[in-house]
Amino acid sequence: MSENSTVVSSSTVELDTTQLSVQPAPRKRRRMSLWGGYALRRFGGLLLSLSLLIVVTFFIVPLIPGDPAVAVAGADATREQRDAIREQLGLNDPLSLQFVHYITGIFTGQLGDSFAYGESVMNIILTKMPFTLELALFGILITLAISVPLGMIVGVATQGGRRRWLDVVFGMLTGLFQSIPQFVTATFLVVIFAITLRLLPAAGATSLSSLILPLVALSLGPICSIARVVRRETATVLEQDYIRTAKGNRLGSLRLYARHALPNLLTTTLTLSGLILAGMLGGAIIIETVFSWPGLGREVVTAIAYKDYPVIQGVILVLGLIAILINLLIDVILGVIDPRTLGGTHANG
Repeated sequence: MSENSTVVSSSTVELDTTQLSVQPAPRKRRRMSLWGGYALRRFGGLLLSLSLLIVVTFFIVPLIPGDPAVAVAGADATREQRDAIREQLGLNDPLSLQFVHYITGIFTGQLGDSFAYGESVMNIILTKMPFTLELALFGILITLAISVPLGMIVGVATQGGRRRWLDVVFGMLTGLFQSIPQFVTATFLVVIFAITLRLLPAAGATSLSSLILPLVALSLGPICSIARVVRRETATVLEQDYIRTAKGNRLGSLRLYARHALPNLLTTTLTLSGLILAGMLGGAIIIETVFSWPGLGREVVTAIAYKDYPVIQGVILVLGLIAILINLLIDVILGVIDPRTLGGTHANG
């Protein structure tokens, strides 16, 4: 009886050891399965987004009032001259044929020639894009550098209902600056700092100082938006049990917030940052126009005035593609940081 017990016990131990030895494999397969499913969903979403972008970009531009042939030939041109230009630009072709040419051009890297300048649209985009990317990337860096610490500091200072006045002032100021349209902020900055005080240039991209006012106008609203979210998330995280445990173990404040609180804010902050960076590319159209910044935004405004269809379609297509890729990159980073986001469920993995 004793020997049988020993045998059964040994078998049990051997079985448990075997089970423990194969545990990592299912976890690895589950993680790979999550990434595989995630990649398929994201690839499908990417194709759908690109298809919608291409279709909308092509069909919405001809709705702009006015005749491109008139803009190219001039108001004094005869009807015969306008008809000749319209034929030369391919505007008399059926819309379906124009769409086929448009699609073919996209997949061959040829976005056509500008109606106004006769220059390749791709060359125009490659020339102007660095200015827009410079504005947008510096804008998001400044936004994150200010908004995350600001939100965390206010969240810590007002934890548990303390310093109610600070919470109210913070909410009022960030809500106010968040709601002001960018063109109003830009105009105000030009009047105060460029015209009245003469401290900074009002237009152009001639020096580093000329970048300051456009960046402030572009970043002020996003700073307030992210700071409000970070403050709220910080207050929530600080109420969690593991934070109380860390405090009970007398962990230093800097280590506590940097090691335990900040990582839990990254998911929300990164998601919001991706959306804001994509929005900055669109907002650059307004800012670049106000400050005469030589980027894609100003170029597309000029193209709309001249009914320059290829330039409008090309610039919007490229800006939309960059926004889609930014969101894809943010999603991948979130998947690496928190695998639960891969399936939209809280799978352990």
